[in-house]
Amino acid sequence: MTTRLPLAALFAVLLAGTASAQMARTEPQEAPGKDAAGKQVPLSRGEVQLSFAPVVKRAAPSVVNVYASHVDKRSSARTSAMEEFMRRFFGEPDGGRGPRGERAQKSLGSGVLVDGSGLVITNAHVIDNMNEVRVALADRREFEASIVLRDSRTDLAVIRIKEPPAGLNPMPFGDPDRLEVGDFVMAIGNPFGVGQTVTQGIVSALARTQVGSADYQYFIQTDAAINPGNSGGALVNLQGQLVGINTAIYSQSGGSHGIGFAIPVSMVKAVVTAAKDGLTVVRRPWLGARVQNVTPDIADSMGLDHPTGVLVASLQAKSPAEEAGLKRGDLILSVDGQVVDDPEAFGYRFALKGITGQTKLGILRGTARQTVVVKLGTAPETRPRETLKVRSRSPFLGASFVNTSPAVAEDLQVDFTVDGVAVESVDENSFAARAGLLKGDVVVAVNGTPIAATKDLDRVMRTMPGSWEIVINRGGEVMTSVFAG
Repeated sequence: MTTRLPLAALFAVLLAGTASAQMARTEPQEAPGKDAAGKQVPLSRGEVQLSFAPVVKRAAPSVVNVYASHVDKRSSARTSAMEEFMRRFFGEPDGGRGPRGERAQKSLGSGVLVDGSGLVITNAHVIDNMNEVRVALADRREFEASIVLRDSRTDLAVIRIKEPPAGLNPMPFGDPDRLEVGDFVMAIGNPFGVGQTVTQGIVSALARTQVGSADYQYFIQTDAAINPGNSGGALVNLQGQLVGINTAIYSQSGGSHGIGFAIPVSMVKAVVTAAKDGLTVVRRPWLGARVQNVTPDIADSMGLDHPTGVLVASLQAKSPAEEAGLKRGDLILSVDGQVVDDPEAFGYRFALKGITGQTKLGILRGTARQTVVVKLGTAPETRPRETLKVRSRSPFLGASFVNTSPAVAEDLQVDFTVDGVAVESVDENSFAARAGLLKGDVVVAVNGTPIAATKDLDRVMRTMPGSWEIVINRGGEVMTSVFAG
């Protein structure tokens, strides 16, 4: 049976066909599955059977194994009673010491050659507390290495092969702004110490900020399998370029479940540049403002259709933020045009700006969008730190203290609202740890005596009081604790 179209409908179909033909003649069409950046999904069985081997051959020689150890040399005369007890009753030879009373800890990880002079980037936690490092190349040649720089805030470290051989293959850096969710990537490292291994996957997400393995949280998430020993290894793109340093996995059992995280190459470049400049620490720009998340309620009150940016909660006097004209309540939306959605993303973007020149912050003040120019520089150390390591019996035993300043606040990643003495570190299982002291606490007073500097705290401790009344400022909250002498 033949269906007859009404005359009007037939006329519409003819017009549509004519228009389609005209568009086909005048508008260039992209290949199926291909985007404007030239990236394309496989279109045939032959393309699916393509191999990643050429990429691996380019990238694998740049990935090394890192063997680190901490050797604590002690003489037999200094053997403690506990070590003697362990030796006699649990059979540890020499109380757990090696030859000549040496006690050793070991660590295994991966690294990436980033310079022909023998510079290697790895994770800081791979060499944490280690004093002896060896590097094994992909061809199994081993070399002694020295530690150039450790940056716990990014969980990155740079080591240098002491006598680098000729013909090293440093890995080129990729363009971090071209990496997209869905791109193929490969993780190359030494999982479980079995030897160099390559796993393949895709970029699952970008700008992950709730991982918890470093202060600057802005990670690439990938489903390429990352296992213990992969730490410090390379995440590479299909051009054989470094796009990230593998650093963490999300796992409840210790195995890989397809959720791995890598530090973006932009942060890696900043740390490597510091090492090449001869620095032993990474110096970062100081803003002098505390920022906070934008909640849905705050976004609604500011007329935003969704939460974005970071809210300026407070400003330090004479800081770059104050001098640039930032005000409490301003909403920072971008750093040099790069959108920021939370404090972690803002901290990451701002840290990459370096310590010279200036940067532009896009802000929302009320209903008006503005741009402020912030001068870049390091936080000032307005007074000497005068570090005090407490070794006498007191609630402070095992803690280190420094005088507060903008530089100390920046190092400890806290916002000091008062002058005093800050807790720089607390030894694990020490008296200070059991007393509840935390890194970043500010001791305001002890037994009614104001503590303005470490020398004041030292003077009070020398009196050996029978009890301790300690006043601490923790993030603006003042707490008082009493301890027996």
